[in-house]
Amino acid sequence: MCGLAGEFRRDATRADVAAVERMAATMCDRGPDGSGVWSNGSIALGHRRLGIIDLSAASGQPVVDSASGLSAVFNGCIYNYRELRAELAAKGHHFFSKGDSEVVVKAYAEWGLDFVDHLVGMFAVAISERDTGRLVLARDRLGVKPLYLAESPGVLRFASTLPALLAGGGVDTTIDPVALAHYLSFHSIVPPPRTILRGVSKLPPATVRVYEADGTTHERVYWNPPFLRHAEHSGWSEQDWQDALLESLTTAVRRRMVADVPVGVLLSGGLDSSLVVALLAGEGQRELSTFSIGFDAVGGREGDEFRYSDLIAKTFDTDHHQIRVAAQDLVPPLEAAVAAMSEPMVSHDCVAFYLLSQEVSRHVKVVQSGQGADEILAGYHWYPPLARVDREQALETYARAFFDRDAAGLARVLNPDWLADGDPAREFVAAHLAQPGAQSPVDAGLRIDTQIMLTDDPVKRVDNMTMAHGLEARVPFLDHEFVELAAACPPELKLAQGGKGVLKEIGRRMLPHEVIDRPKGYFPVPGLTHLEGKLLDRVRDALHAPEARRRDLFRTDYVNALLDAPNAELTPLNGNKLWQLGLLEMWLQSHAID
Repeated sequence: MCGLAGEFRRDATRADVAAVERMAATMCDRGPDGSGVWSNGSIALGHRRLGIIDLSAASGQPVVDSASGLSAVFNGCIYNYRELRAELAAKGHHFFSKGDSEVVVKAYAEWGLDFVDHLVGMFAVAISERDTGRLVLARDRLGVKPLYLAESPGVLRFASTLPALLAGGGVDTTIDPVALAHYLSFHSIVPPPRTILRGVSKLPPATVRVYEADGTTHERVYWNPPFLRHAEHSGWSEQDWQDALLESLTTAVRRRMVADVPVGVLLSGGLDSSLVVALLAGEGQRELSTFSIGFDAVGGREGDEFRYSDLIAKTFDTDHHQIRVAAQDLVPPLEAAVAAMSEPMVSHDCVAFYLLSQEVSRHVKVVQSGQGADEILAGYHWYPPLARVDREQALETYARAFFDRDAAGLARVLNPDWLADGDPAREFVAAHLAQPGAQSPVDAGLRIDTQIMLTDDPVKRVDNMTMAHGLEARVPFLDHEFVELAAACPPELKLAQGGKGVLKEIGRRMLPHEVIDRPKGYFPVPGLTHLEGKLLDRVRDALHAPEARRRDLFRTDYVNALLDAPNAELTPLNGNKLWQLGLLEMWLQSHAID
């Protein structure tokens, strides 16, 4: 786990090492344990290290392999690096470290652009070829690790965070109206390659992109599960599916124990994180550190689920830590969480994860999380309606449950200069749902949530907030082999029992029934869904700030109406529409975007 940065010149000039150093320096929170910069003519690479595997200096980065003529920076963790190391050694490769970063470089030396097919893990990587002048960028299958890009004539810069690119300078920070429409319609999700800024893009997940020395570029998407039923599963019973998914999830959890430091768990008390604890206990983990967070109730909404997390901690005898946050304490961590966001994210979970990560990082450097199970195994409320419609009705059903606004709604919010043509979010979702594969409307909904929503909302949220404290978060439900198996599982097994039925049956084998047979919970931060007091004042200040007035994104009458009744307008997912606008302005102002 780390932060990477780099510059690749295609205009026959030398890379700007000072700019790369500035970019890397902004990511000291992601990588507090070391730093490095390397350059050679048109290419410069920078790195900040978080020491998790092979804590020695031998695994410092950038990795420079003179024998193969390869230099690289890497962010993430390759869970099968030991197996790959042995395989590569048998093929004649020699290693100077015991870490996974060098394994990635040797894998590229052996298999070329197909190296990603051999990696099991989460990663973003940049590899420079000395002899050809080629640069290769790659991102993991589920997009757990980010990679942002800023391109201008003759120059490519890349980094693990968007603010790092801003520190390098020369970025077009004009707001992209299409991305703005996505943000306000698609529940803050801006699908790749776009970001809210016109001058910054992001490499899509499961993508290898090649920048040749002659200026040409090509890429391939190397993973795309079809969400279809497979012939080899045709005779499987419900019990067979439970057994197979349990075996795959156990493997995923076991893989994510790989570390040279202790591994803890973020324990919400829900089914997903509780299963991770149970499986770790089953793998022999003793004195496992678990962490839960809770907030004061606001507006009649409960702010903690300690009764469930305490039960799991007691059942599996973990070293449990409860973190309580009073409502009046939310403004300072809110400011810090916004500053840590690579892109604006409306979910109140961000503050919860920020505070939780701050405390957890005092105890461990690696945690496992239950993130992703709802998107992979149909835990959300919009999946059952999709099971009752045909493909022609899927778009409207999905939009009704998930979209915050349609084109007419955007026109009520945005000043005319900021309106994009058409309805970008609806058009994007319609095209995605219509892609080949996906056997049913439910499969199509799960596919877009797995490939788009999951990556650019909860996964990004966890990465940004944990890495702000030098904490590595691992997500076993996003093990690509588990995702492939779950995608092939019949939707009715996932939809059973109000969602995640097959997972609930797995849970019954090892968890207290109270954790399984309960209303669905969320990471609750009531103070950000029911705005009042200091938090409401902070939102008002952001929307009335001089920068906001100069930008003039939102219609004054709409903003004033929301401020007069701050909790009256909610999205279909119970998000606060005033918070959505205020958060965007807070993020833009926090990152000095004028």
